[in-house]
Amino acid sequence: MADSLHPAATHHLPSFITAPGETDVLMVIMAIVLMAAVLGFGILFLRLHTLPERIAHRTHKLQFEIVAVLGLIALFTHMHIFWIAGLLLALIDFPDFGNMLGRIAGSVEKLAGIKPGEGADQDSEAAERLDKAAPANGGAKKGDGVPERPAAPPISEANLKELDHA
Repeated sequence: MADSLHPAATHHLPSFITAPGETDVLMVIMAIVLMAAVLGFGILFLRLHTLPERIAHRTHKLQFEIVAVLGLIALFTHMHIFWIAGLLLALIDFPDFGNMLGRIAGSVEKLAGIKPGEGADQDSEAAERLDKAAPANGGAKKGDGVPERPAAPPISEANLKELDHA
């Protein structure tokens, strides 16, 4: 290194200055540190950005899809209000009314003597029979009033006994 020094240069150069044609070790180390910092910051940002979606998925929320869509909208529009809305939605626990209403419907079908889940099939079959039997205008003429509903099926004695015991 002493052979290639400029005459105006001092003879005690710092260790990070390299001679011409040699590898700059400090630059290589700083390039590796910079790439690691950018990669680490990107991973941290994406983990923070997906926080509401991970919370909603971990707690099995009903609104998981809405939270995921809000996260995507926030990512692509850079509007943080969508991320905040997704976070709040992920933290709120909505009651599951569907399960409760399904249980009520099953109990009512059981009381009516219908196997659970078959009531909807019978309703659709009855509606098809009525549509086939009735003319296009429902058989009603102007001034006839409201057409009568078909009679309900009779309740069996077993169902009446169940109702008396309840």
